[in-house]
Amino acid sequence: MQFNTLNNLINSLDISAIPEDRKTGLNVLKEYIQTKKDNNQDINLNFICTHNSRRSHLSQIWAQTIASYFQVKNVFCYSGGTEATAMFPVVGDTLKKQGFEINKLSNEKNPVYAVKFAEDLYPIICFSKTFDANFNPKNNFAAVMTCSHADENCPFIAGAEQRIPVRYDDPKAFDNTPQQLEKYEERSLQIATEMKYIFSNIN
Repeated sequence: MQFNTLNNLINSLDISAIPEDRKTGLNVLKEYIQTKKDNNQDINLNFICTHNSRRSHLSQIWAQTIASYFQVKNVFCYSGGTEATAMFPVVGDTLKKQGFEINKLSNEKNPVYAVKFAEDLYPIICFSKTFDANFNPKNNFAAVMTCSHADENCPFIAGAEQRIPVRYDDPKAFDNTPQQLEKYEERSLQIATEMKYIFSNIN
């Protein structure tokens, strides 16, 4: 099977390693998703960071993938920034190593990627955009703030039903260092583990 590596990785993620204080914020997101599911409503999650280049993409991709893994239906994951830049190429390299299929669909400064996580499901379309771009939902969504800068400098997200801080340290701090690949993989696995904690607890 093409995606065995990815599915084996998800299966191996240890949610018991998540610190209890970290679960506090994760539980807010879990409760939002559970309430939407209980009310038979679409679950729209917009993961927001400053540049929509690293953490917000990793969060969008892992949330969509793990929601599917645990068969939580009607989950639609998006990402955006306070400004648009480009998805950093090491993000794609990291995800490919972890079992995703990454197809680059365009070659401009802000390329479009199709990220495939299952043989029979649509890929996730990724490119850098502002959180309020037309590609993203305008209302009935949770704004999941994945970086402190965006959280602190965006006091109002128009159309968001709920604003939920789930902040991650930026692997950009290790760009062009010997630790770069290790730190991107580490951040990707942290996000994956936390998304597994959330979606494995949806009833």
